[in-house]
Amino acid sequence: MTERIRNVALRSKVCPAEAAAKLIRNGDVVGTSGFTGAGYPKAVPMALAKQMEAAHNNGQEHRISLITGASTGPQLDGELGKVNGVYFRSPFNTDPAMRNRINAGETDYFDNHLGQVALRAAQGNYGKFDVAVVEATAITEEGGIVPTSSVGNSQAFLDLADKVIIEVNEWQNPGLEGTHDVWDGNSYGAAPRDIIPLSRADQRIGRTFLKVDPAKIQAIVRTNDSDRNAPFAAPDGTAKAIAGYLLDFFEHEVKQNRLPPSLLPLQSGVGNVANAVLDGLNEGPFENLVGFSEVIQDGMLAMLDSGRMRIASATSFSLSPEAAEEINNRMDFFRSKIILRQQDISNSTGVIRQLGCIAMNGMIEADIYGNVNSTRVMGSKMMNGIGGSGDFARNAYLSIFLSPSTAKGGKISAIVPMAAHVDHIMQDTQIFVTEQGLADLRGLSPVKRAQTIIEKCAHPDYRPMLQDYLDRACRDSFGKHTPHLLTEALSWHQRFIETGSMLPA
Repeated sequence: MTERIRNVALRSKVCPAEAAAKLIRNGDVVGTSGFTGAGYPKAVPMALAKQMEAAHNNGQEHRISLITGASTGPQLDGELGKVNGVYFRSPFNTDPAMRNRINAGETDYFDNHLGQVALRAAQGNYGKFDVAVVEATAITEEGGIVPTSSVGNSQAFLDLADKVIIEVNEWQNPGLEGTHDVWDGNSYGAAPRDIIPLSRADQRIGRTFLKVDPAKIQAIVRTNDSDRNAPFAAPDGTAKAIAGYLLDFFEHEVKQNRLPPSLLPLQSGVGNVANAVLDGLNEGPFENLVGFSEVIQDGMLAMLDSGRMRIASATSFSLSPEAAEEINNRMDFFRSKIILRQQDISNSTGVIRQLGCIAMNGMIEADIYGNVNSTRVMGSKMMNGIGGSGDFARNAYLSIFLSPSTAKGGKISAIVPMAAHVDHIMQDTQIFVTEQGLADLRGLSPVKRAQTIIEKCAHPDYRPMLQDYLDRACRDSFGKHTPHLLTEALSWHQRFIETGSMLPA
């Protein structure tokens, strides 16, 4: 305890998770740490879920509004989802139990651009914050809260909440102290926000700890529980093909003097395809790379290890169990190569534009004109949320979307006549890559964009159908600028819902 809780006065606040959870009342608005399954509280939410279940069994209402940085893990979203303990959730979720509540209409949900959540919270969009629950690796002698494997919105929630609960998690490596960069200029109250003084991805502009009024701290809970470190599959042929097309494109852009030899700050979404691209970059010709992203995942960690990347700035880790063990064992090596910031810095649209980032994100589907659906399956079932892809896609120097051309064993095409839901409009998308090829849409009109996407990215099983749709739309559409056949534009989605496949019988 003395090593982790170095502030003597605060040691008197240590209590069991069950006692801390009782501080959270029915109807409370609760903000927690956590981003992409890293750095979220664990013991208090599990205790709270048991108390909610007991209340529900006695006919009493006990539910909260839950606001986080991004996704969390089974100990938080999972346990609260199982007991139907959340009446409103934002801004992002990946847990299946919580997703089921959302898609059943039992939990209200609104996904938001992750870079805007702290500002929206300060503006009162989520209501008055009653409790903040934040995971820490340590509490300093002066009472500073040292975050763990993510920073997220923790500082905003500490500022806005009436009561604070700190989980000091001894599973988290104490060597994380020093990796964080918490800037004071983002006022989470009524005062104007300062201009973020960040002009390089490797620049530090703040403190290494979170500030909180000690009088707010009502409980400190000692824990020893792991993050949700999900395994990544080894890149398959599809992922490697996507990575290959993208690397060839980067080499071409360097030769055309549109990119420097060290490229530009790299942002990468989460997943196997993203890791395949990072693996390819680690083996490619580019040196002295930098990362400016939401998360540091396995591929980026490997690039830091090899020296291919010299610094990675993010707000969180998103690691496999093997990579989490690697960074824990070699924290002394990685500490100087990693910066973890608040997510309204890592996802700041102004900073992204100023740094000239290369944004690489996944998608559920894109239509032939390049409008992207990244959140809702068949237009209505929530998958996860928009996350930070919008922060980066609209403001990046290059906006790239990556996806296999089909899903569900070929029963779903990732390229469709019209997207069933749109998160990223065609003005924000420039490059599409599937295992079929790369479509560079810069400077093209809508019809020429459509022709390029069909030729370069669509799967051969669906390409003739898409070409037929475009040809007939160009002939028969109400307008010829962005032609659509409205009576059949979403028929592929309806066919899948009815038959289980977008392909005709």
